[in-house]
Amino acid sequence: MTAQSEATSAKTLGELLQTPGYVGRQPFDGRVRLVQDEVRENLTRKLRAGEELFPGVVGYDDTVIPQLVNALLARQNFILLGLRGQAKSRILRAITGLLDDVVPVIDGVDMPDDPLNPVGAEGRHLLETHGLELPIRWLPRADRYVEKLATPDVTVADLVGDVDPIKAARLGTSLGDVRSMHFGLLPRANRGIFSVNELADLAPKVQVALFNILQEGDVQIKGYPIRLELDVMLVFSANPEDYTARGKIVTPLKDRIGSEIRTHYPTDVRLGMDITAQEAVRDEAVVVPDFIAELIEEIAFQAREDGRVDKLSGVSQRLPISLMEVASANAERRSLVSGDAPVVRVSDVYAGLPAITGKMELEYEGELKGADQVAKDVIRKAAGAVYARNFGSADTRELEKWFEGGNVFRFPQSGDASAGVKATREVPGLSDFAAQVAGSSDDAVRVSAAEFILEGLYGRKKLSRAEELYAAPEPETRQQRGGRWN
Repeated sequence: MTAQSEATSAKTLGELLQTPGYVGRQPFDGRVRLVQDEVRENLTRKLRAGEELFPGVVGYDDTVIPQLVNALLARQNFILLGLRGQAKSRILRAITGLLDDVVPVIDGVDMPDDPLNPVGAEGRHLLETHGLELPIRWLPRADRYVEKLATPDVTVADLVGDVDPIKAARLGTSLGDVRSMHFGLLPRANRGIFSVNELADLAPKVQVALFNILQEGDVQIKGYPIRLELDVMLVFSANPEDYTARGKIVTPLKDRIGSEIRTHYPTDVRLGMDITAQEAVRDEAVVVPDFIAELIEEIAFQAREDGRVDKLSGVSQRLPISLMEVASANAERRSLVSGDAPVVRVSDVYAGLPAITGKMELEYEGELKGADQVAKDVIRKAAGAVYARNFGSADTRELEKWFEGGNVFRFPQSGDASAGVKATREVPGLSDFAAQVAGSSDDAVRVSAAEFILEGLYGRKKLSRAEELYAAPEPETRQQRGGRWN
């Protein structure tokens, strides 16, 4: 039996004191290992061993993670400040990985309490009454994380607790006795991590109560001073937009938060692609060519730069994740209905408009044009950007000349992939270029590449587009290409 399994088999305080790590300890010995100390010790061990600290958190290795590690090593409470969809909640939940697997707590009490040095009145009473026969239970790390989404209707009673007259009458205590309290979320997070998402949405008086209980160890509830020396690591998240839109963090609380760590969107398309690939849920049979995956990610980057999209609200990383899922689903639907190979194409990306429009808050100009039109414009720009980045130096003069001769090409939207490849041979040079872009002998991937090429040229204003019809650019566009857009 290992030392840990031997310890977790203990059911009473006396049995616990016979296990490694607890031998020689005495009740009320004052040797308290705070949650921040526990996190620091485990973090230090992982850093020395070169272990991954926060699995699944991508793109923050050189920015957010070092600041977060510094705050944890300094035993600080902290706040993650950033726009929506920047993995704030995921980071907070990942900190539980720095807690011990299990810790002993007194059994039969609402507030998890240290069996050797309890901070709650009920825990102290039980320890004095039962001594070494005090019953204990083992609390896993997953149960030591308590999260609350802040809303304006959250009260002090929700977070800290409230006086329970029935409990006071049953115990024969006064209403001001802490034993008469019905505990809220914060005391129930004792010996763990308490997270408040969207902190600015909390009413000022609730924020003050939160500050008092953590800084001073006391709070007034219905006129009764309540003292609770909690052992809690407090972590927050907030959106900068909320500071003016819905509320703000009160100065005394903000001043006591150790570190303010700014999160951000992926700074590189490839990092964004890694996040999307990790998070998107789709059928494994659906093939997403690399150029389509890059297009889907570039859409989010273009939307963040578009003047018609509200930059204060941001464009969540959930946009490319949702778009990847919907585009893959459309490719799968097309395959089930028509027998076409389940390879994602540009037309599937356009079918994913609902995954884009719901993720963008538009400015006045965008509202005038409509969400669908803004989304289509963003897709066009993204296609042009990805094409230019990867294939901008390709010679497509023969292809463009064919369109300028008055020809139009209706891209096949369904049917056998080999028939699609045959159709692309109608446009001079398109089939060969598509084979180069696809990097595959699979006909379905080549069809996807051919449509991407035409969309990329459309995005660079070298072609025009009307639904699935591609044609020569409009006359005014040709003039612009001859000048500054060439």
